[in-house]
Amino acid sequence: HTDVRNKLILVAFRCCPWSRCCGMGDFRPRTVWLGHPEKREQRYPRNVINNQKYNFFTFLPGVLFNQFKYFFNLYFLLLACSQFVNELRLGALYTYWVPLGFVLIITIVREAVEEIRCFLRDKEVNSQIYSKLSTRGELLFSLEDYNQRVPADMIFLRTSERNGSCFLRTDQLDGETDWKLRLPVACTQRLPTAADLLQIRSYVYAEEPNIDIHNFIGTFTREDGDPPVNESLSIENTLWASTVIASGTVIGVVIYTGKELRSVMNTSNPRHKIGLFDLEVNCLTKILFGALVVVSLVMVALQHFAGRWYLQIFRFLLLFSNIVPISLRVNLDMGKMVFSWMIKKDSKIPGTVVRASTIPEQLGRISYLLTDKTGTLTQNEMVFRRLHLGTVAYGMDSMDEVQSHVFSAYTQPPHDVPASRAPATTKVRKTISSRVHEAVKAIALVHNVTPVYEANGVTDQAEAEQHYEDTCRVYQASSPDEVSLVQWTESVGLTLVGRDQSSMQLRTPSGQILNFTILQIFPFTYESKRMGIIVRDESTGEITFYMKGADVVMSGIVQYNDWLEEECGNMAREGLRVLVVAKKSLTEEQYQDFEARYVQAKLSVHDRSLKVATVIESLEMEMELLCLTGVEDQLQADVRPTLEILRNAGIKVWMLTGDKLETATCTAKNAHLVTRNQDIHVFRPVTTRSEAHLELNAFRRKHDCALVISGDSLEVCLKFYEYEFMELACQCPAVVCCRCAPTQKAQIVRLLQERTGKLTCAVGDGGNDVSMIQEADCGVGVEGKEGKQASLAADFSVTQFKHLGRLLMVHGRNSYKRSAALSQFVIHRSLCISTMQAVFSSVFYFASVPLYQGFLIIGYSTIYTMFPVFSLVLDKDVKSEVAMLYPELYKDLLKGRPLSFKTFLIWVLISIYQGSIIMYGALLLFESEFVHIVAISFTSLILTELLMVALTIQTWHWLMIVAELLSLACYIASLVFLHEFIDVYFIATLSFIWKVTVITLVSCLPLYILKYLRRRFSPPSYSKLTS
Repeated sequence: HTDVRNKLILVAFRCCPWSRCCGMGDFRPRTVWLGHPEKREQRYPRNVINNQKYNFFTFLPGVLFNQFKYFFNLYFLLLACSQFVNELRLGALYTYWVPLGFVLIITIVREAVEEIRCFLRDKEVNSQIYSKLSTRGELLFSLEDYNQRVPADMIFLRTSERNGSCFLRTDQLDGETDWKLRLPVACTQRLPTAADLLQIRSYVYAEEPNIDIHNFIGTFTREDGDPPVNESLSIENTLWASTVIASGTVIGVVIYTGKELRSVMNTSNPRHKIGLFDLEVNCLTKILFGALVVVSLVMVALQHFAGRWYLQIFRFLLLFSNIVPISLRVNLDMGKMVFSWMIKKDSKIPGTVVRASTIPEQLGRISYLLTDKTGTLTQNEMVFRRLHLGTVAYGMDSMDEVQSHVFSAYTQPPHDVPASRAPATTKVRKTISSRVHEAVKAIALVHNVTPVYEANGVTDQAEAEQHYEDTCRVYQASSPDEVSLVQWTESVGLTLVGRDQSSMQLRTPSGQILNFTILQIFPFTYESKRMGIIVRDESTGEITFYMKGADVVMSGIVQYNDWLEEECGNMAREGLRVLVVAKKSLTEEQYQDFEARYVQAKLSVHDRSLKVATVIESLEMEMELLCLTGVEDQLQADVRPTLEILRNAGIKVWMLTGDKLETATCTAKNAHLVTRNQDIHVFRPVTTRSEAHLELNAFRRKHDCALVISGDSLEVCLKFYEYEFMELACQCPAVVCCRCAPTQKAQIVRLLQERTGKLTCAVGDGGNDVSMIQEADCGVGVEGKEGKQASLAADFSVTQFKHLGRLLMVHGRNSYKRSAALSQFVIHRSLCISTMQAVFSSVFYFASVPLYQGFLIIGYSTIYTMFPVFSLVLDKDVKSEVAMLYPELYKDLLKGRPLSFKTFLIWVLISIYQGSIIMYGALLLFESEFVHIVAISFTSLILTELLMVALTIQTWHWLMIVAELLSLACYIASLVFLHEFIDVYFIATLSFIWKVTVITLVSCLPLYILKYLRRRFSPPSYSKLTS
């Protein structure tokens, strides 16, 4: 029932002068005038959605600032600028400016592409067209659209619906896809036509904009009435932005726009996310910079600080600048682009989009996954599964029996078979038959569902409504549970065909229409956990009070029985939402007595709600238990195996939902978020510090127990006992937070990050999840029924929850391990050449003379070694199937071992060893000329790098072999042009070849032997699975 035709008409508005509704300063209440052309028009904030990080003017400064705030890039900028000073210049300017420019251009292009995509997505949303009713009464536009969302916060003035109300869906606001009832302002609904709205003189007083989506305070005043009409406005009279109107034409007056919208105030601004891996690499570069300064000082100290020693320090800093590799940033950024491309192209997770290509390696280190419930874990499609009458239960396979019982109840002759002639079995069957009929009738009556008839091309709306056309009927209700129950009664033969404020019509299997008058209705509330209805059967005049509710409250209301508690427990364990249905027959006198007391209670000014509840409770005694119903909220495909994979990978899953406590607990059990042998601790509602203290102490005594807590109690705990609560919650295997506001979801993510220091991933599909998604280290949006708002604001967008398993276990793991290997290898490559420079300078009396000039130094880190080193982004330790089969492999990454101080130190030692061997070898074996040292050492260095890449690779890819051979070919081919640095004739001699071979073998062979011994005697966990 989402594809419902609807119209939306906006009334243009004027503001009072004092309201400051443009929102430039603090938010204040405002008055919006209707039919007052003389009132001065005030500006409101622009009503646009904006998910961009930059605008046209801030793009370049913003991108450059985000690049140069890395210590790393700032250092290279200063380095390049220093070459303009003659005393400090070491070589050609291009040797410093070309690499830096290349890094910046790649970054700017990548950011520009992402910003343009974001701009186009926002433009699509902001370009939707709505009808506007001008205050001057000249124009009335109307636009018909499917499933149209309300564009701004409005007060509901008028509807074309016959029953004078409308339903709307608040999925993007609170995550609930059920329909909510909204009522127009009574005096504007009574106007003959929509155009009359422009003729009256009236105004709306509205409270200041705030983030509370469940409450609103305001008044509507019509001044030209006699006397003036004053109506109070509440949440029932509002149409918040991003909600969906169910049917008909709706007219409203706009009160908040732009950044004052409830939906916008509940979302946080998108922040520029910097990955933990990038911060770790940044830390390592600071260590390398420290080493660079120390080496430079040592060199000058060994010269005994002779002459202009301070200039010598700067020259050494420039000479050893390779210790901090500029190519590291470029390689990592290009690697991230490759990882993002691989995620998009993975056929096992089709439709996955990477919106933030800067953090794919974050997916490999997630410790906490925070997920929404409705639409993310569940499909929000309710299916009726079980009807239990105590002695007999009907499942999906036995619904035909229920159907036959209902059919026989309405088709059997009115007179009974004489008892003497009826066998005993018939009597039993008849009682079962009548019990089934009573239960089905109760379910068909005790609800808040309205059948709506739509024109379907063949039948027009009026005709469909008149003849109760089955094909045109759509059920609307504030809860999908209720719709599923009414759809089920239709499937077994008792159909709800009509309803308004005071009556209800049911159709029997034989086509007869049963009329019921609604005398009273007691809606479901979060506190009462039950709903009731008093109806009069028009054909018999019988008055019946029907009630349905949660087992916890209904067990004390119904007559004593021995099966209710046990069966409710059994059904709840199956993950079904259980409702208990009961009835009570009332005489006319009993009802009249009740009504008098009820009206009296409703008129009282003090303790009204308490008095009303007391009167209703006087009826809720000794009710006849009819049945239990079990409804299942169907889970998304493969939710259970996905959650099991995440649990085995060491990821703790928290479910944050705006839904009710019972519903959330049911889904947690059904999805196996809480395993069968785990206890659940339901945190009792607390409002004060002392209550929170007692409840926390009770919770502390539980071990290995899942926690279920409501948003209100959570707020109290975080206010008084934030540290204690988070410490206890983080120890739980699973946490369920229900009745969570969007800002609360973001707050929980923030607290987890602060308290644990671990990486978080948030998954959601509605506008109410945007804050949480943007706050988390990794935000994943699921494209679903709740629109694309979450998916557009997320870093990664998937089409189904089950794709999350592969996204983390395969792509996250590979991205992190490959980034770690790539970064360490680039550091190793730079340290090797820096070690050689240090050895060279120390041998030649600590002279600040570069060993390799001009093109050699640029070529070394680009065409000669770039392709093999970068090909490490294709390396993998295990196949993707193995990574999915053994999620425990992911657990190893949570400790951050692939890139740690230990691995960094090992690579530093390898670099120093190899650099020293190559340089000392070249100095020992060179003959007469200096150019021979350059030729031997540089060739050995290139070969060593190529062999080290081969040593590091775990699974060969054909592109890796191409990269190795291509680099070697490039080097050999370029020797022809390098005659000013290298003696080409010397290279062709046998002497050169054997010397290079010996040096290369001494630098690499020991490492190959060590690798073999390590794999033999201390193999890593993944190698045990691949062997």
